Amino acid sequence: MNRGNQLNSVITITIILNVCLCFGGQYALAEQFYPFLKVDTSSKELKDSPKKVVRTLKGHKRSVTSIAFSPNGRLLASGSEDETIKLWTVRNGLIFHTLEAHNFWVTSLAFSPNGKKLASGGEDKLIKLWDVKTGYKLKSLRGHDNSITSIAFSPDGLILASASWDKKIHLWDVETGEKLRTLKGHRRNVPFVVFSPDGKTLASASWDKTLRLWNVHTGKTRRILKRGHRGWVNTVAFSPDGTLLASGSLDRTIRLWDAKTGKRKRRLRGHRSAVMSVAFSPDGQRLASGSLDKTIRVWEVRTGKEIFVLKGHWGHIMSVAFSPNGKILASGSEDKTIKLWEQ
Repeated sequence: MNRGNQLNSVITITIILNVCLCFGGQYALAEQFYPFLKVDTSSKELKDSPKKVVRTLKGHKRSVTSIAFSPNGRLLASGSEDETIKLWTVRNGLIFHTLEAHNFWVTSLAFSPNGKKLASGGEDKLIKLWDVKTGYKLKSLRGHDNSITSIAFSPDGLILASASWDKKIHLWDVETGEKLRTLKGHRRNVPFVVFSPDGKTLASASWDKTLRLWNVHTGKTRRILKRGHRGWVNTVAFSPDGTLLASGSLDRTIRLWDAKTGKRKRRLRGHRSAVMSVAFSPDGQRLASGSLDKTIRVWEVRTGKEIFVLKGHWGHIMSVAFSPNGKILASGSEDKTIKLWEQ
């Protein structure tokens, strides 16, 4: 299943829930189809954000699927359904490069730790490495049997992890482009992977409703995190100190986990539709989440309390990212734009 089918499946469930609300019997009918969901009939108002949009970046012709800041915070990369990658200068919002990247949607982006390389994954089953300064393609990596969903560099920049709808995770040697090992275990699609800050562990989120922690050196599963979500797990992030994991799900919730023990610590509720992206602030005190409900929410990690809601996009939020200094939060949306919010 590709990224488009993922979004379509999530939207289909949302439509069914809305029909349930319109025609009565909302709880019984919705839970008959999807028992892990409860229909939110609350009419509570969203808190207006005290933050403002610093800049809106326009240039993509279709939905923005992925965004990433360069390590020095000067550039922002965005991938889109229009098959391109754009590199933006954060200071003035100008386009630095436009890369004709993939034959189908660009689904994932990641800067190398030194900021010299950019990796991209696409629905064409390819992973590509780019020279950030020149915009030239360095190499293409082939090995997955279906669309690429997520890519991540190890903290030392030597390994690239890739996930796919083929349920597999590959680890690659960045220098040679050779496949080091394949991680197998998930029973459904794997939409997201991320390395721990020390590079020893890889976390993966799956539509099998679990998270897995893998030993990067051996490729073996360290731990399986279960019973945290009642729906597909779409995204996962490590806290900067590596002690916490945050996961976002189709069930509209975010879970905080103890990364060492795998125990559930807290559940964050507030979104009215699937959570597609989560990101910790560089100091680890805040967590941002983006959702199909078209909002970005920022939470206090220590208490789990919602600090504020960012509203401004008219399309689904597909990706969120903090700048390295924590002063800007970026959001990429189905509305073809990226917004930079002051923090």
